[in-house]
Amino acid sequence: MSSRRAQKILSTLFLFLAATSLACAQWAPLVTDANAAQRIAWWREARFGMFIHWGVYAIPGRGEWVQWNEQIPVDTYAKLADQFNPQHFDANAWAQLAKDGGMKYVVLTARHHDGFALFDDPDSTFTAMKSAAHRDFVAEYVRAVRNAGLRVGLYYSPLDWRFPGFFFPGIYRQSANELRAQYHRQIDELASHYGKLDILWFDGGGDEWLGFGGLEWGSQGWHGRPKNQPYTGSFDWQDVQTVDHLRQLQPQIVLNDRTDAPADFRSREGDAALGDFENRYPWELCTTITEGAWGYQPNARVKPLKQLIHLLVGAAGRDGNLLLNVGPGPDGQVAPAQAERVREIGRWLQANGESIYGTRGGPWLPSDYGVSTHNGNLVYIHLLTPPKGQQFSLPALPARITSVSLLGGKMLQFRQNKEHLTIDVPADVIEENDTILKVQLDHPWDTSAVVPVPHS
Repeated sequence: MSSRRAQKILSTLFLFLAATSLACAQWAPLVTDANAAQRIAWWREARFGMFIHWGVYAIPGRGEWVQWNEQIPVDTYAKLADQFNPQHFDANAWAQLAKDGGMKYVVLTARHHDGFALFDDPDSTFTAMKSAAHRDFVAEYVRAVRNAGLRVGLYYSPLDWRFPGFFFPGIYRQSANELRAQYHRQIDELASHYGKLDILWFDGGGDEWLGFGGLEWGSQGWHGRPKNQPYTGSFDWQDVQTVDHLRQLQPQIVLNDRTDAPADFRSREGDAALGDFENRYPWELCTTITEGAWGYQPNARVKPLKQLIHLLVGAAGRDGNLLLNVGPGPDGQVAPAQAERVREIGRWLQANGESIYGTRGGPWLPSDYGVSTHNGNLVYIHLLTPPKGQQFSLPALPARITSVSLLGGKMLQFRQNKEHLTIDVPADVIEENDTILKVQLDHPWDTSAVVPVPHS
């Protein structure tokens, strides 16, 4: 088969995967050990984190998938490392920005699918230490985030486009074995040489997500693997062994579900994946602060503040977290428009954070009105859609309500009976982004209990 034909097959493969990856991203089992709830407790209370996609792909500025999308040869792409010398990189500035934004944890792409590592791996030639910068950016990042009092997370992709064995491990078994060896070695490097890590955010691994080819070869030729079936060939990532070793080195680390090993939390990706209420297990929505790619694109449109607040509130009200991504430029700086939007969210959280941090979703399920969160005997109603008229009603709770006020303090009139809670909400108290009502109950709410709200 010609190289052009092979390239066409691989391109088709990735188009197929782009359309199906979200449907295939929740096959990993969840942890069941005795320490699972304690390990994830801080993360559930944090509710909000910053994602940072950064690497040599920032130099062309066409997103983190530029190598694959434009089919840039491996040798040509590798030369970007000779230009990678971000003169204005300041990990302390990144950490301060996250803190200003009200984020409680940060996750940096230690290595993305292009294979470029921001950390030191003596056995790899494609690292920041061997780039023009000659710096270990992960070391600087970990130190800065920890010093800022935030939780430290690293993203890592076992997938590496430089290895054909990822796509076809049967015929390119030596390449697949070398890729697996790199994965195991680099996870050990990260877990052993950078102090305590709080999160390891996997992507592109396991037998499900990009899983060694969405196209497979069989007696009928090339065919698309069904969405609900993982790779079934003989090659094994050995995820369970790798993650077990990781947990031995980092006993308190929390992991997402994009390997085949037991995970601490589920991942949802993109604004459209916000989805339904779910309080049976921890989960997180990750999405971008800009329209477009995760990696740097000059002049990328920043999403409106209201849209981002609704994503944050929507995740918390569905009992999940939000991990919001910024993409620093090739000089290491976050674009001013992105940075200012982060700070705007932070200012909103300074005034309204008690309705987000440390809360759980419910008791009222999401509906047309918006969402609710709660903490002990306090319930927060987030009116994301202004009520019609100056009264607002929800189904009654099996609890006595002692007071209702705006989160800012103004007391509101309310009436409760067996069927409904009705609150007077004058037009002059409606906030543009989110009107938050604070409801006090006579006893703490049972976190597992929820109350459906009919759509209007």
